[in-house]
Amino acid sequence: MEQYKKEFIEFMVDSGVLKFGEFILKSGRKSPFFMNAGGYVTGTQLMKLGEYYARAIHECYGDDFDILFGPAYKGIPLSVATAIAYTGLYGKDVRYCSNRKEEKDHGDTGILLGSSLRDGDRVVMIEDVATSGKSMAETVPIVRAQADVEIVGLIVSLNRMEKGLSGEKSALDEIRETYGFETNAIVSMQEVTEYLYNRPYHGKILMDDTLKAAIDAYYEQYGAK
Repeated sequence: MEQYKKEFIEFMVDSGVLKFGEFILKSGRKSPFFMNAGGYVTGTQLMKLGEYYARAIHECYGDDFDILFGPAYKGIPLSVATAIAYTGLYGKDVRYCSNRKEEKDHGDTGILLGSSLRDGDRVVMIEDVATSGKSMAETVPIVRAQADVEIVGLIVSLNRMEKGLSGEKSALDEIRETYGFETNAIVSMQEVTEYLYNRPYHGKILMDDTLKAAIDAYYEQYGAK
């Protein structure tokens, strides 16, 4: 596993974004882990988060893209932080763009924030996590309606690796098949489990045999094929 992935797993834990226990998800499923990107609230956290996204984007998609698109609302700070980090790490000045939930009819009019989309733009979509694919169903038509762009791919922070609400495949796999672009994550839940299982961290075992068994049981029931 790449070093930045190991560091990102620790970063999620230290930031209180990745938690273990018993959680009822929006889907109604009872999960032994929970990830909430809303927990990144400080300048330092956002700076580091942007750097992790930038490294994953560079690894998955290289430099051949023009703009980062972050769907409202959580995608807005993600796209801004990652654009800044990408320029700092790789010397490529990329633009950022997001959508508004409601179109603005005065001043800075339109449905978009940040840069406009232009014909020929190559776009990387950036999200916190994809659970059902609903966000992409709302966002992809908006992006493609603005200009003749190519969506290179989607990057999320954590691949939960569980089947979507509509079938047996994961949300990321469903998005890839539905829209025809690549989907990737900084880390997968499998990588999180492999890294944390029975590993002391700050003097504690975050994932012991009991928690590992609960995660295995969860994936036995809800894991994507």
